[in-house]
Amino acid sequence: MFPFLTVLVLLPLAGAALLRALPEGARSRVREIALGVTLLELALGIVMLTQFDLSDAATQQFTETYSWIPQIGASWALGVNGFGLSMVALSLILTPLVILAEWRRDAEDHHRAARYLALILVLQAFMVGIFAARDVFLFYVMFEAMLIPLYFLIGGFGGEQRRYAAVKFLLYSLVGGLIMLVAVVALYFVGPGGEQAYLIDNLAGYDFGTTAERLMFLGFFLAFAIKAPMVPVHTWLPTVAETARPGTTALLVAVLDKIGTFGMITLGMVIFPQASKWAAPVIIVFAVISVIYGAVAAIGQTDMLRLVSFTSVSHFGIMVLGIYAFQQTSVEGAAFYMFNHGLSTGALFLVVGFLIERNGSPHVSAYGGLQKVVPVMAGTFLVIGLSALALPGLSPFVSEIMVLVGSFGVANAAVVVAALGVILAALYVLLTYQKVFTGPTKEGLEKTRELGIRERFVLWPLIGLMLLLGFLPSLAIDYLRDPAAAVVTTVNAEVSE
Repeated sequence: MFPFLTVLVLLPLAGAALLRALPEGARSRVREIALGVTLLELALGIVMLTQFDLSDAATQQFTETYSWIPQIGASWALGVNGFGLSMVALSLILTPLVILAEWRRDAEDHHRAARYLALILVLQAFMVGIFAARDVFLFYVMFEAMLIPLYFLIGGFGGEQRRYAAVKFLLYSLVGGLIMLVAVVALYFVGPGGEQAYLIDNLAGYDFGTTAERLMFLGFFLAFAIKAPMVPVHTWLPTVAETARPGTTALLVAVLDKIGTFGMITLGMVIFPQASKWAAPVIIVFAVISVIYGAVAAIGQTDMLRLVSFTSVSHFGIMVLGIYAFQQTSVEGAAFYMFNHGLSTGALFLVVGFLIERNGSPHVSAYGGLQKVVPVMAGTFLVIGLSALALPGLSPFVSEIMVLVGSFGVANAAVVVAALGVILAALYVLLTYQKVFTGPTKEGLEKTRELGIRERFVLWPLIGLMLLLGFLPSLAIDYLRDPAAAVVTTVNAEVSE
């Protein structure tokens, strides 16, 4: 079988190397080359979708297993079930759109553009690798290696506080990663061992002993909670969001933060089912706190990029609630929400980035009355904003309802409180729209440029996907139903024994 996943990891790495090695005379083509690589990646992803056996969506497909470091039991093992495929697809969809969104930046500085685009391609390679990893050690290596391009993307390209933001992001991520490393090492000694000691299939259902399982679970969970991000380990996100380029932040929040929730399902629940159940009540409390705190904090923000980042803290709380309710519908809804949140929040960061690019200020108070000047941009912003508050007809609505309905009966009080977050979402979205786009046009904004063709081509496909999945959610849910059922069955079977 054609090694789709290895190619999807290696192709962007090769593209990044090519960008850095281009001779001076060809440097003006770095954007076209980077976009071409990501479009080729997307084409391969579409071929994978057509060849994926939907009737067996819970099983890992497109698998590749090669011995990598047999001395420590590590393998180059890749494969995707419906969960993994949805996350790989999200990364393949968003990366070329981010490159298009950032097209005009560094237009005169080809060296700088090549550096930025090469880092984006390296990041894409790690994104695919993480979501396709079937070996815990490989997952960990990708998880940590991803910090390198992200550190340079945040610290090298962005606002005045970019270096502070990069260091803060790195410190949070390293703390989580190092604690996870202890758990990864422990897995080798208390697990089955051997040359394939870290294969997830070998670790699933293994009896580690209650104490060891709980300690290792906590090691993994802390790293995932930081990445997700959950309160109280979320503070790096608003700092990064207000400083990094919108394209970087869009990829970070829309795709990379999903590694946290993806890891909770595919590693935490599968390898440590009893510990997951043991910790669930406390995790659900923090999830609900994240929902309310994120929404209230978003309402109080004056910087639009920080505002969007706090909405994500709130939305991640809903995903975590659905995951740790351990119900078929709630886990299915959380996995669907991971994809939908990537579409809506990615689009929200990008449209806010376009607005800031025109007027130079991220502050809500700098705007007013733009609806009369740029009606297309205003309408686009409104639709994307409505997706963030989960308006019926848009795909986030379906996934949010699935989480809340699926979790009710298991965590009734948590669902009731979390539902308040949905109401608060209407406030931060509509108030922002009112302040920025309605009322009299502020002086100096009369000549604000309308959304261009390239920018529409970036945003409208995302809106189209949200509408399509809003009215036909089964197109995505069919890929998630069986994997969700398998995970929930594993957790409940292990706990009942």
